[in-house]
Amino acid sequence: MNTPFDEDPPPPPKKPGRFAGLRASFLTGIVVIAPVVLTIWLIWTLVGWVDGFVLPFVPDIYQPEYLINRFVLGNTRPDDAEWVHFNIRGVGVIVFLVFTLLVGWVAKGLIGRSLIRYGESLVDRMPVVRSIYSGVKQIAETVFAQSERSFEKACLIQYPRKGIWAVGFISTQAKGEVADKAQISEDMLSVFVPTTPNPTSGFLLFFPRSDVIELDMTIEDAAKLVISAGLVYPGQNGKAITPDSEG
Repeated sequence: MNTPFDEDPPPPPKKPGRFAGLRASFLTGIVVIAPVVLTIWLIWTLVGWVDGFVLPFVPDIYQPEYLINRFVLGNTRPDDAEWVHFNIRGVGVIVFLVFTLLVGWVAKGLIGRSLIRYGESLVDRMPVVRSIYSGVKQIAETVFAQSERSFEKACLIQYPRKGIWAVGFISTQAKGEVADKAQISEDMLSVFVPTTPNPTSGFLLFFPRSDVIELDMTIEDAAKLVISAGLVYPGQNGKAITPDSEG
């Protein structure tokens, strides 16, 4: 029997309505479908852009439309009534890859290197073109020619001051004038400290080796941690730890 001083029992929890369940299912479907659709759309758009840029340089008699009509369907002229017009995506990408491989193979040889040096000597005599060419060449060499080199390990460093920790990526051991003029008794490491949520921008910092704590997580897991602003942590079994999955 309840007395006047007894508190009212808490109301029973409300069951989620049918609309709430449909909304949750819809959002889950969006999360699954959106990355797939965007990836396909980006690839399709990129391939179409490359085709539109490369195919105009291919002679008409070597275009896929001409070859198929001429040798498969037996049509001889584009003005024939039976001439089939179509567009095959990806042919320009194949042409571009084959052409790039041939240029790279020639450039590695003695004749190719001589032609490149001669061409660059001509470019150096053109004031405006020289600046554009040197800038584009530096970017291309940094992005592509050094693609075989990557960060060594993920690490923890105290930045921007003592007591504040940041995730960084160890590039290499500091060398040359930077290492000589630092005037410290131990080796220095060059560490790239990325920004969130865009890890392609950041700061290049040099730390004594003793101030750098190497992490066991992979470079990919550390990048996910930075991009997610600390919401996704690498798990011990290869699974990410999110706030919802904690205990």
